[in-house]
Amino acid sequence: MKYPPSAPMLNISPFNAMEEAGTAVLTLTEGLEKEEFLASRLTRAETRRQLRLMSKSALLLSPEIHALLVEIDWEGWRALDQRLATSDKAEDTLLWLAVRALAPDTLMWLRVYRKNQPEWFKEDN
Repeated sequence: MKYPPSAPMLNISPFNAMEEAGTAVLTLTEGLEKEEFLASRLTRAETRRQLRLMSKSALLLSPEIHALLVEIDWEGWRALDQRLATSDKAEDTLLWLAVRALAPDTLMWLRVYRKNQPEWFKEDN
C-alpha cells in the first residue's frame, strides 16, 4: 500500500519525514530531565520545530492509513499540531509529553512498519 496520492509531491515520504524528525527529537532531548529541557531555550525551540515537522507529516497521511496503523496516536499528533499552530509557546506539559511518549512510541511503531511494509518508506523521485 502506498501513502495517499492526494499528498503533495515530496522528496521524502511522510513516514521517513516522521522518522527523521522523531530521531532528532530523541537526540536533542536525550538524558535531559523536564526542568533542564524547559530551561534550555534553544533545545526547546528546535525540539518544538521537529515535533511540528512530525505532526505535519502525520497529517499528510490519509485517514485510511491512520485506520490501518491504529497503534500510532494519530489524534495525539493532530492535537499537538493544532496547539503548536496556535501558539509560539506550546504548553510545557504538552511538549514534554510529546518528547517522552508521543515521539518515541511513534518511532517504535514506524520501525515495525518499515520492516513489514517497506514500500511505504520509498522516496519519491
